[in-house]
Amino acid sequence: MKLWQGRFEEEADPVFEKMNRSLPVDAVLLAVDITASRAHARALLNCGVLTDAEWLSIDRGLEEILTEYTPDQVKATPYEDIHTFVEATLVQKIGAPGQKLHTGRSRNDQVVTDFRLFAKKAIALLIADIEAVQHALNESANANSEALLPAYTHLRRAQPIRWAHYCNAFVDMFSRDRERFEQSIGRVDVLPLGSGAIAGSNFQLDREAVAKELGFARVSTNSLDATCDRDFVAEFLSNCAILMTHASRLAEDWIIYSTEEFGFLELSEKVTTGSSLMPQKKNPDGLELIRAKAAVTAGTLSGFLSVMKGLPTGYNKDLQEDKTAFLSTFDNVRLSMSVLRLTIRTAQLRSRAMSEAASDPFMGATDLADFLVTKGVPFRVSHEIVAHAVRAAIDQGKRLDEIDLTQFSPFFAELPLDYLLPESVVARKALPGGTGHRRA
Repeated sequence: MKLWQGRFEEEADPVFEKMNRSLPVDAVLLAVDITASRAHARALLNCGVLTDAEWLSIDRGLEEILTEYTPDQVKATPYEDIHTFVEATLVQKIGAPGQKLHTGRSRNDQVVTDFRLFAKKAIALLIADIEAVQHALNESANANSEALLPAYTHLRRAQPIRWAHYCNAFVDMFSRDRERFEQSIGRVDVLPLGSGAIAGSNFQLDREAVAKELGFARVSTNSLDATCDRDFVAEFLSNCAILMTHASRLAEDWIIYSTEEFGFLELSEKVTTGSSLMPQKKNPDGLELIRAKAAVTAGTLSGFLSVMKGLPTGYNKDLQEDKTAFLSTFDNVRLSMSVLRLTIRTAQLRSRAMSEAASDPFMGATDLADFLVTKGVPFRVSHEIVAHAVRAAIDQGKRLDEIDLTQFSPFFAELPLDYLLPESVVARKALPGGTGHRRA
């Protein structure tokens, strides 16, 4: 059955059928399509298109379809899309009343209504996933609150920081991600049903009542825009791409930190694999796959924007690709966040190796320059003085705390003995936002 076949005399070519058929992708919309169809049926009842008996038959038939079929079972049927499956199955169940269900609507407003209902649920799930990762980071920060490690710029040791400060950096990144998803819900929460194919409906459907029944905050204000608007998909993909960028950065850090050369972390065997050739290997495949899926997510966003940019106004079949982009990204991001959370919760910190790396006195060079500033030396002058001290220590093959600093400035005679200890360097940065500040 095709909902549009009456106009055609020839059958579609099987090759084209394969391209045109979306049921393997949109079968996942079964529940939301049933929900939206039941609300539409009630609207048809209220405006006189359906009798009470017809509406009751339709409503019960739709409910039965939902209880009898799963999306995987639907995929195995020969229908073109989820909407065709639901309508055809309904007609098989209840007969003629089922043929009235599509009155006053098009697949154009039907599919985007389904899609928005699904997107709202998907966003809520991703927000929960983000919060779970943040919780895992907070657990690690609290369990290792006094652990120190070097912070890096250009992947070179810069200044010592607390492990908690490092974890909180990603907590803040993920907070911005969570806020973006939360803010986007308001733009998803719009009912398109009643827009018809492009110009609206000839029937006096109570769109506000339908919106209330389906849990939408408001109805769309322009039928032409409503049926072709996929901004919410582009925004979802964009938010996912930014989220995955942050996840990938954490993954990259931990891939490096868990190497023998760094030795800051020991990744659990739950999220690593071995080598088919080298028995000694434990590879960070989970983190590497997160890194790869971040790239795929960014590519999906770019590809979808490329689909959208050239479309004439109104619905075009190109938009069928929206669900593939959305659903594949949704699955990838959920899986990535789950693996990331598991990785964080099961990793073991090697605090001794981290502490040794954080004890490099050269990372206190800025503090030495700031010490001279407290003595009245202009910062640019103090920076140059300490730079000469650093150069001298390097030339002598010594640590910065092993040379006589007073040869570079007499003020260094007043330098406290523990000034270059990493704990002291960290403690001095106690202003809000600094690594020495105890965050609530």
